[in-house]
Amino acid sequence: MKTERPVVVGIDIGTTKICTLVGYEETAGQLQILGVGIEPSQGIKKGVIVDLAAASQAVKRSIEKAERTSGMEINTALVSMAGSQVSSTNSRGVVGVSGRVIDQDDILRAIESARAISIPHNREIIHVIHRGFNVDGQEGIRMPIGMHGYRLEVETHIITASAASTENLRQCVGLSGVEVSQFVLNPLASAEVALTETERQMGVLVCDIGGGTTDIALYSEGDVWYTAVLAVGGNHITSDIAQGLHLPMSQAEEIKIQHGHAIQAEVNEYETFEIKPFGENQAVEISRATLANIIEARVEEIFSLVLQELKRSGYDGLLPAGIVLTGGSSLLPGMRTMANRIFGVPVRIARPEGLVGMSDRLNSPAFATSVGLLKWAYLYNEFITTTSQKDFHPRLAGENQAWEILKEWLRRLLP
Repeated sequence: MKTERPVVVGIDIGTTKICTLVGYEETAGQLQILGVGIEPSQGIKKGVIVDLAAASQAVKRSIEKAERTSGMEINTALVSMAGSQVSSTNSRGVVGVSGRVIDQDDILRAIESARAISIPHNREIIHVIHRGFNVDGQEGIRMPIGMHGYRLEVETHIITASAASTENLRQCVGLSGVEVSQFVLNPLASAEVALTETERQMGVLVCDIGGGTTDIALYSEGDVWYTAVLAVGGNHITSDIAQGLHLPMSQAEEIKIQHGHAIQAEVNEYETFEIKPFGENQAVEISRATLANIIEARVEEIFSLVLQELKRSGYDGLLPAGIVLTGGSSLLPGMRTMANRIFGVPVRIARPEGLVGMSDRLNSPAFATSVGLLKWAYLYNEFITTTSQKDFHPRLAGENQAWEILKEWLRRLLP
C-alpha cells in the first residue's frame, strides 16, 4: 500500500492494553488509519515494566497485528510513556542574540541553555517544553522569531524519567525490531486529540485516567504549564470490587463495565445483578448501589489526589476552561459528575475525532493516547524531514512551509 503522504507509527504501551497504530494525515485534522494492533498488556504495572519478557512479547504481537492489517513493515515508532518514575521541573535559559535579529538558531540555543540543568545520573530528559519568551525584558512573547533584541530568555518545563525505566521500555520495543524515535508523555499525546485551541489558550487540565495511572497536563496560554503522573487508575477500582465482593479480577472488571457507576445516589437501590463469589456454589444477588458505593470511594480518591497535585503546583486557579477527561476509565458512568463535584469547574469527556479508515474501535476515550501519538508522529516526521532541506532559511518565514512546521513544533514540544 502506498501513499503520497508520510506514514507514521505510534505505540501506546499501557497497563491494560498495547495499541499500535499506522496511519497518515489525510487532510488537516483528519487521520487515515491504515493498521491497528491491539493486544492485552502483560508484564506492565502502573506504567512500569515489571516483566521484560512478557511485556516484549505483548508489544511484538501488537506490532505484528498492525503490520498485517496495514500491509507495511514497521521499523520506527513514537512510544507513549507514563508511570510514577516521571517527574518535571521548570528552568530558564538565557542567550545573547547574534546579529540582533532573533532566528531559529537563537531559540534553539536558549532552549539548550535551559536544558543544561543538574539532574541525577539515573534520570533522563524526555521533553523540554517552552512556556514563553522574554526579549530584552519584555515578557509574554509567544514567538520571537524575526524580532530585534540583544537578550533572549526562555522559560521551559522539563520532563524527566528514570533512565532505567526508559531503557527498559526502549529495549522492550527494540526486541520486536522497532526503533523508538521518541518517547511522548501520555497526557501530552492525549491532549492532541482531546483539547481545542481555545481551551489551550484559556487554561484547561487534561486528565487521562488509564488502567494503572492517572496522567495530567495543565495547559495555559497555549502551552503546557504543568505535568504529573499519579500511580492510581481504573485497575484500582477493579481491585476494590474484587476484594469487596470476593471475586476474581476478570469478573470484577466485567461487572465494573456492565453495572458500574461512580455515584451511588444516581443508582436505583432496588436494581440488582448476580455474581458468583469465592466459596459460593450458587450465584447470589448484589445490589447495584452496593457496587456503586465501592466504586465511588475510589473515584473520589482519584480526583482528590489530582486536586491535591494541582494545589501543590500552584496552578489550580488557571482552569477557566475546566477539565477534559479521557482514558478508558472516563467511560464509567458518573465520572463527569463526580469530577465536577470535586473540582467545581466545567468538565467534559473527550474522544478521538476525525478518523477514517480502520477506525471503528478507536472512537473511544480509551484510545486518546494512541491516536494522539499518531498526530505527534506526523508532526515529528514533518519537522525532521522538512528542516533538513537545503533551502530552509529563517528569512523565508512567510514563504517556506518548513518555517511554519518549525514554529508549530517549538510551540508544542521540543524533543
